[in-house]
Amino acid sequence: MTIMLVSREPVDRDPLSAALRPPIDETEEEKAHRLADEEAAKRVSLAIDEAIKLEDKQRKKRRLVRLLLLGQSESGKSTTLRQFQRLYTPNAFREERILWRAVIQLNIVRSIHTILDALNDIRRRDVYPSSTYTSDPDSDSESENHVSLPYHLEELRRRLYPLHHVESLLIAKLVPPNEHEATTLGVGGSNSVNGNVPYYGNSYPPSSHAFRHQEVFVRPGAAWKLRTSGRPQSAGTTGQETIDESQTVLHHCCPDMIALWQDHVVRQILRRRKIRLEESPGFYLNDLNRVTSLTYFPSDDDVLRARLKTVGVSEYSFHMEAGPETGTEWRIIDVGGSRSQRPTWVPFFDDIPCIAIIFLAPISAFDQTLVEDRSINRLEDSVLLWKEVCSNKLLAKVDLVLFLNKCDILASKLKSGVRLAKYVRSFGDRPNEPEVVEKYFKSKFSAIHREHSPIPRKFYGFCTSVTDTTTTGGIIASVKDMVVREHLRASKLL
Repeated sequence: MTIMLVSREPVDRDPLSAALRPPIDETEEEKAHRLADEEAAKRVSLAIDEAIKLEDKQRKKRRLVRLLLLGQSESGKSTTLRQFQRLYTPNAFREERILWRAVIQLNIVRSIHTILDALNDIRRRDVYPSSTYTSDPDSDSESENHVSLPYHLEELRRRLYPLHHVESLLIAKLVPPNEHEATTLGVGGSNSVNGNVPYYGNSYPPSSHAFRHQEVFVRPGAAWKLRTSGRPQSAGTTGQETIDESQTVLHHCCPDMIALWQDHVVRQILRRRKIRLEESPGFYLNDLNRVTSLTYFPSDDDVLRARLKTVGVSEYSFHMEAGPETGTEWRIIDVGGSRSQRPTWVPFFDDIPCIAIIFLAPISAFDQTLVEDRSINRLEDSVLLWKEVCSNKLLAKVDLVLFLNKCDILASKLKSGVRLAKYVRSFGDRPNEPEVVEKYFKSKFSAIHREHSPIPRKFYGFCTSVTDTTTTGGIIASVKDMVVREHLRASKLL
């Protein structure tokens, strides 16, 4: 018996190969179409590969500059960032100006409430400073020291009640209801958190504490901007400004707010309480007619002066739109400056390579204390913080740029008669003049930089007023050029 052996090809068990194998009954015409499709797919694949290689090559060539902004709370970090944006991404900056209107409105309301809070507990010497009465000034006698608020101020306070409702609306607009970003710094009930402040119509709220010790915090990024007045409008489109309820109420209350701010009794009380609103960020009481107009559109200066506190650490990325570095990507890391947030700085020192650090020290605050710790002088805190940054070994090769900030407020304060030597003994009997004081502070900070840097490095120090667009523009341009040079040197391109 003869056994016939049938020859078989090996079974292809690869499912992918089986799927790609041409059909057994494929005609010549179908084969031609298949080969043409495969050739087209191959060309597409090669094009994608080339695009990926080109993107990788461009990414390697792309210039990336990192800056870190450091300094205590209210030192001017956020304003410095806005100056960079105004100068080098002007289109984006102008497009977002309308979104700052709610912040400016809130700043105005907070300034008025600061004044009204100061009127809650007034004494005879506040209203009648030149009166002669023989009571002991340290006496706690209610009948001797406490007086009623003058009728015209009581009337102004009554007419300004609607501002409490406006404040509630603005906080709700800036802060989402499910996040505790508006926090209570001191006393105040839970109703003050997140802006859940009840509106009492024409009756005075049971307590003003809900408004006194609260500052609105927002998390870094653009989320709060999306919650404001909708999509940005073009900066050049006059007449497209929107009118909202808050602006309408502010416009209606404008004459009363001006009368309150300019009242001589109010000025006396603020002076005695050492409340200097003019030195605070977010001050607009000298521009009330303009900023409460129904067609008000924030200017560049208005945006730079606005106060909105951020919590946490964030990285702002943008590409230069102007100048020879057009297209260069800049990443500016803005960190919270309050004492409770400073531990978050350390990971950024270690993990993120940055070209330079801009450290802001508000030298006008030599007679002020920290909001979070009234026992610590703000100038002393800046000096200790500068010393800590200079001596940090992780930052040994990072250039440090010092902004001795708020020199405009310093000059105004010295001109009013406040003497630096009273608060800084080492200043001695030097002339109490802005130029002398700035030179003194610059030499002190320079000495700390020289003595505490792990390795020798160049000192870059500037006296600034970062809300001043004219002078700060030149300073930031100089800093930018220095940072770019260091970036090229670090990249071995210079």
